Amino acid sequence: MGGTISDSKEVRSGAVPPEASGPPPRSLTLMGDRYAVEREIGHGGMGRVFAARDLKLGREVAIKLLPPGAHSDEQLRRFEQEARAAGSLDHPNVLVIHDIGVLEGEPYIVSELLQGATLRKRLGGKELSPAKAVDWALQLAQGLRAAHDKGIVHRDLKPENLFVTNEGRLKILDFGIAKLAAPSAQSGTREGAILGTVGYMAPEQVRGQRADQRSDIFACGGILYEMLAGRRPFEGSSDLETASAILNQEPSPLPRHVPPELDRIVRRCLEKDPADRFQSAADLALALGTTPSLAKGRLGLRRPRQFGIAAAVIALAIGVVTVLTLTRNRRPDGSKHAQSLAVLPLENLSGQPDQEYFADGLTDALITDLSQIRSLRVVSSTSAMRYKKARPPLREIASALNADLIVEGSVVRDHDQVRVTARLIDGATDRHLWTRSYERSVRDVLNLQGEMARTIAREIRVTLTPQEEARLAVARSVSPEAHEAYLMGRYAFNKRTEAGLKQALQYYRRAIDLDPVYAPAHAALASTYNVMQFYAGFSPTIAFPLAREAAQKALQLDDSLAEAHAALARVAAYYDWEWANADREFKRAIDLQPNDPDVYHSYSRYLAATGRVDEALENVRHAQQLDPAPLIFKANEAITLYFARQYGLAIEQLQKVAELDPNFYVAYWGLGLCLEQRGDASGAIVQFEKALALKQESNPNVLASLGHAYALANRRSDALRVLERLAALATTRYVPSYYAATVQIGLGEPGKAIALLEKSYAERSTLLGYLKMDPRFDPLRRESAFQALLSRIGL
Repeated sequence: MGGTISDSKEVRSGAVPPEASGPPPRSLTLMGDRYAVEREIGHGGMGRVFAARDLKLGREVAIKLLPPGAHSDEQLRRFEQEARAAGSLDHPNVLVIHDIGVLEGEPYIVSELLQGATLRKRLGGKELSPAKAVDWALQLAQGLRAAHDKGIVHRDLKPENLFVTNEGRLKILDFGIAKLAAPSAQSGTREGAILGTVGYMAPEQVRGQRADQRSDIFACGGILYEMLAGRRPFEGSSDLETASAILNQEPSPLPRHVPPELDRIVRRCLEKDPADRFQSAADLALALGTTPSLAKGRLGLRRPRQFGIAAAVIALAIGVVTVLTLTRNRRPDGSKHAQSLAVLPLENLSGQPDQEYFADGLTDALITDLSQIRSLRVVSSTSAMRYKKARPPLREIASALNADLIVEGSVVRDHDQVRVTARLIDGATDRHLWTRSYERSVRDVLNLQGEMARTIAREIRVTLTPQEEARLAVARSVSPEAHEAYLMGRYAFNKRTEAGLKQALQYYRRAIDLDPVYAPAHAALASTYNVMQFYAGFSPTIAFPLAREAAQKALQLDDSLAEAHAALARVAAYYDWEWANADREFKRAIDLQPNDPDVYHSYSRYLAATGRVDEALENVRHAQQLDPAPLIFKANEAITLYFARQYGLAIEQLQKVAELDPNFYVAYWGLGLCLEQRGDASGAIVQFEKALALKQESNPNVLASLGHAYALANRRSDALRVLERLAALATTRYVPSYYAATVQIGLGEPGKAIALLEKSYAERSTLLGYLKMDPRFDPLRRESAFQALLSRIGL
């Protein structure tokens, strides 16, 4: 029986080979209170197989007990992980796994009980018709696609591991067992461990290199060749000779009756270089299922007229789809090119919820790497992460994000090894374009990210500039512990809470302690310090010098880090008030990361502060083109219009934002600002109070704005109470004096307002950067002290 999990026709009729029949071992007669073992139905190199009955669910099952041997705890753990992953597959061409476990130190698998025979037995050393061969090969490719989409590579495909039921359904068996059965497979993923059966091994497996999904494609080609020719494509008198043939020889021609299209498919599967094969099982299935002569062969010669009509319709449909796809993805110069791409959160398949940070971190890193490609629009991680928990149909996601293409996939973290599977999907048709799996040491994860980005760019026909190619290809390594701390910092930072940011600082510092030359950790530390005064009440005199130090260190280590240049730009603009330096750093960040909407958004705020309103609007609108989802982009476009005194346009924009999310307090705050400048202080108060009610009771910005509106509405006592609340808040955290100055100018106290602005200058308050454009300070613009202050900050 070759070790298959099956109850074959021969077994049911009593034709069991003597060496494979007999009662089960006493210890197997009853496995716990769940399975009643009835008889042995097969055995082979991959173990013994027993027919049994599941007493709990009342169904017949097969139990495979793997070969006795010294399986280490680590091997058993890896086997269990892979078998559970295979058990999660729900596909008609993959054996259904019900349960796994260990009995007296030996692993076992409980699966569905099949009736039929292995492909090896079906072949019997004879050729199959092309139609039958393609039918079974297509089923094999479809089952593999389901596995590869989950990041599962078989590594040992052969006719013995394929089962054809009495109904003609092909089933793939023994996922994950090759790892456990190989005596040298300590890790199952490291190079040097040869897993598989020599006659069907890909060249990279023969060399002891890592196997990926393209290795399974090679095995598919070998199996399809054998179905068509009645012999293997590579044979020798020994395993050594066979291995040599795989590495150095081309297979003999297939029989003449094999259609040329099918011959080309087989030969492409059997290419020596993995890059020359079909890159995914989905690609192979598409080739097998859409080649006209193969379709005719499968249908036979019955009803030729109907077939001719159907073939014409199919050909027309394929032509229309092809034309539409090429037209949609064609640049003005006529070259094929995907305009936009979204990377959805990679799914954590490690079976450990505490590894979510690792999957999210890889997602964010891949987006960052792809964003370096100027000719490709990449949706930001902020918008992509909205689909982490709720995942509507991909077409809906593509439409919402205005993305031509979607990348989704999964991550399996296993100690110091990581396996990433990425799938590229056409957003309009939901068609899988390719799937690729990568296995690396965590130490090599930075290079993995770059390799994935380059592969995606190549698949979608994006041409990289030499500079982009160099940045993505640069060899980088990092201490696994440092990278883990860095990813945990990113995960904490993205919560955008005071606790999360403080936690992020701790993780980034730990990453730097573990690997002082890890530049991204220094850059992330700088970005975190830059926002600490807003989220955690840090004084600018504490936060910004630390941000500058971290950014400069990052750039000493790696001048190509856009995040570090952007962090340095913010320090130059809002702390040093060196506006020209800030402009240079922002432009450098954009040059390095031309698809990062956050950089354009930050640059637009700088431009608005310096009075370059038209440029500010251009940049914030470009940020929205890159990523239409973030409401803060839309709100800050309105605030820029407010600075330009275009209150009507700003109100229209903010009302749209409030409709999109009634709980977004910034929309009501902005509406309040505009209404009071139009003379409607009472209406402004209503909007500010709405903002406060959205858990912003301690937000000094909203409080100060409300106090200013109270003063304009002649509610002086309410305005004074706001000043008291700001003073009380300042005893627990840093509160810029700028806010109290805002209330005082509303109360008609220019002297007090200027004194508070001077105090704000001593604090190096970020908000002074907006003093030139803030309409609330228009009553002070004729004051010489006010003009002198603007001059000192370079405005």
